[in-house]
Amino acid sequence: MEQSQTPSNEPVQEDSRLQRILNKVEIWGNKLPDPAVLFILLLAIVWALSWALSGIDFNVVDPRTGDALQINNQFSGSSLTQLTSTMVNNFSHFHPVGVVLVAMLGIGVAEYSGFINAGLRALLSVTKTWLLTPMIILIGIISHSAVDAGYVLVIPLGGVIFYAAGRHPLAGIAAAFAGVSGGFSANFLPSALDPMLQGISQVGAQILDPSVVLNPLNNIFFTGASTLVIVFLGWFITDKVVEPKLQSNKLDGDLSDLPSMEPLSDAERSALRWALFSIVASIVFLIGTASLEGSPWADSEGSLTSGAAPIMKSIVPLIFLMFLIPGLVYGAVIGSIRNSKQFVEGMSKAMQGMGYYLVIMFFIAQFIYAFGQSNLGVLLAVKGAEFLKEMALPGGVTITGIILLTGLINLFVGSASAKWALLAPIFVPMLMQLGISPDLAQAAYRIGDSSTNIITPLMPYFPLVVVFCQRYVTNTGIGTLTSMMLPFSVSFLIVWTLFLMVYWTIGIPLGIQATYEYVAP
Repeated sequence: MEQSQTPSNEPVQEDSRLQRILNKVEIWGNKLPDPAVLFILLLAIVWALSWALSGIDFNVVDPRTGDALQINNQFSGSSLTQLTSTMVNNFSHFHPVGVVLVAMLGIGVAEYSGFINAGLRALLSVTKTWLLTPMIILIGIISHSAVDAGYVLVIPLGGVIFYAAGRHPLAGIAAAFAGVSGGFSANFLPSALDPMLQGISQVGAQILDPSVVLNPLNNIFFTGASTLVIVFLGWFITDKVVEPKLQSNKLDGDLSDLPSMEPLSDAERSALRWALFSIVASIVFLIGTASLEGSPWADSEGSLTSGAAPIMKSIVPLIFLMFLIPGLVYGAVIGSIRNSKQFVEGMSKAMQGMGYYLVIMFFIAQFIYAFGQSNLGVLLAVKGAEFLKEMALPGGVTITGIILLTGLINLFVGSASAKWALLAPIFVPMLMQLGISPDLAQAAYRIGDSSTNIITPLMPYFPLVVVFCQRYVTNTGIGTLTSMMLPFSVSFLIVWTLFLMVYWTIGIPLGIQATYEYVAP
């Protein structure tokens, strides 16, 4: 495949209304403080709001405990001392920090040795440029099966692949981010999210009907079909809206170590074959040990897919090894890693670029802790759900309202499971009383939860994507990334909701043993 020096799509008109809106979003977004400072300000806002609302009786029941909901004043002396006493643990135990750093250690060796460079050049040599966008989005969607791996693997590779193909790298990052995060609930492969949400939905349903039992794959047919919607819609948005706009964002980062489209040499081909063989051997070993009776990868009941199974808890370390091993093999064969000093240097180089990310993560961790302790998010979720219930709208309109409310709440509460744990005890019984099944309620939640992931700086991986963009365009800020992702978010929210309505109208099964209607026993 020949390297193209200009994007293959035609630029949209510069004076189009959409482009003017996105330009204003970028300008105003980039006027926000640095992400680290932004989260300091948000922490102060949490303190102020929790202090102002702490003495008010909202007449709301906390769905997690059944007790009256109280806003906890985070500006009190006891709360502030509690924050300082847990500050280190808040940061060191903050899930995205460990996921990113451990995975980046392995990726660092693979990049340092030249394995990733050679692998991408080999991939691009057999892939048409016009197919890169859907390929990256699809890979991002599939990456959900490996929990949060897509954020640290697929998104940066999207930029590298687009750059090597002569396209704007930020468009590749946008396409990958849309697949990994915007299409978080679109996947034809089962993932850990399926049983997690199903379990919460079942608990919510049993509040009204203790006999309800849901299948862990109760949405698998719908999420599988949604994959096509996200891939084709994301493809159109990337090539026709986002990439043309990005032509004004000139590349000024350090691009010296990024791959070009030069053909692989014989030595590189040989090293790449050995590295790929090591990957195959590692996968065979993993499958073999996982298939054994009484496998150490299984939980106490012999399941490999439960959240308690060691193999599910080892996804990130396995990713680390799946890059480390072929990186070392490639480096040993080609000669780029000949001693332990070079091996450690590869990891060290990867960590050097993570300093800014760690600073941001420190303040995000403190903000999320205080926000969770304050109960402000719970109040927002419960009040929003009560508003929908009081409206007493038809089923289809109510489902649309749940999608929109979930999307709004998602701007403030990032965790998919935490949000559903708050909303399911309200939404699921409420909809069951309207004759709507828990399976359909869960599908609606997943649309709202996914669609707005990509436009909220409060999502823990959002600053990481900003860092990835700054590798190519150094002045990339919150506004730049938000304006890039806004067309995806709005399109996903509208089209995916309409798709659910059509899917529901036709009566295609949502998943295994799933229904659309709930009939009381």
